[in-house]
Amino acid sequence: MNNAKVISVNISEKKGTIKHAVPEIELTSLGVSTDAHAGNWSRQVSLLGMESIRKFENATGKKINPGEFAENITTEGAELWKTHPLDRLICRDLELEITRIGKECHGTGCAIFSDTGDCIMPKEGIFARVLHHGALKPGDELEIHPKMYRLMVVTLSDRASAGKYEDRSGLRIREVMQEFFREHDLNLFIHYVLIPDDRHKLEEILLKAKDELIDLIITTGGTGIGPRDFTPDVVKPLLDKEIPGIMEMIRFRYGSEKPGALLSRSIAGIMGKSIIFTLPGSFRAVDEYLSEIKKSMLHMIYMLHGLDLH
Repeated sequence: MNNAKVISVNISEKKGTIKHAVPEIELTSLGVSTDAHAGNWSRQVSLLGMESIRKFENATGKKINPGEFAENITTEGAELWKTHPLDRLICRDLELEITRIGKECHGTGCAIFSDTGDCIMPKEGIFARVLHHGALKPGDELEIHPKMYRLMVVTLSDRASAGKYEDRSGLRIREVMQEFFREHDLNLFIHYVLIPDDRHKLEEILLKAKDELIDLIITTGGTGIGPRDFTPDVVKPLLDKEIPGIMEMIRFRYGSEKPGALLSRSIAGIMGKSIIFTLPGSFRAVDEYLSEIKKSMLHMIYMLHGLDLH
């Protein structure tokens, strides 16, 4: 995606009103200094591209000036609405993190909606929070840095690690996750680890992944009740928060048809800034578990980063 050139920077003293252009804005930990929308929340800064404004002008026949949609930063050169939450916008020391694409319209409480009967911000407006302070003015360029998600896949198997058979479950996790992120137009880098059933090695790997801020960790193997099944026992003490509902639902769904599925002790939870899922070791179970986990995976990631995208 192209960089976004800043065309105008804008502020307003009251919410729900159009913003007026200023020579420069200062962005702090609360957003745009002196702007009505600044505050300790996830939509500190708003952005809109001229590409969106021109579409609106062509549809309505009305000329729109920068700031009239109440955006703080008007840009040109990039289709901002094609970015994603957690992507970053960088200009010199300034760093913004995208928190939302679009928003609920204020309707009659919005000056531009009252005037035209429509608004582009709910569809193509971009909202961000300030990660690093800095100033911005017309002519500056915002570099768009898409979020690179990092997934660690850990397979626990004495036989696979000894080369006695192929790790089909670990391979399947990688295939499913690559396809899921591709479908959502998101970038994914996968770290793959194959180890024997060694609880100390597993704990070492997980603690390192936590320190490295790996986004997702998915293990396969060691979730049953056998003498070498210890994965949940290693993971649970490392969790800051457990997410019991996901695994309970999966066990109930598949256990009603295959009682053996109820013997799985798989768990899910939060470990620092990482989300971890422990899956059984079978190829079929990996498919079953991931088919359910995928339904709320992005929502979990966004919640962990403080984003409420309901």
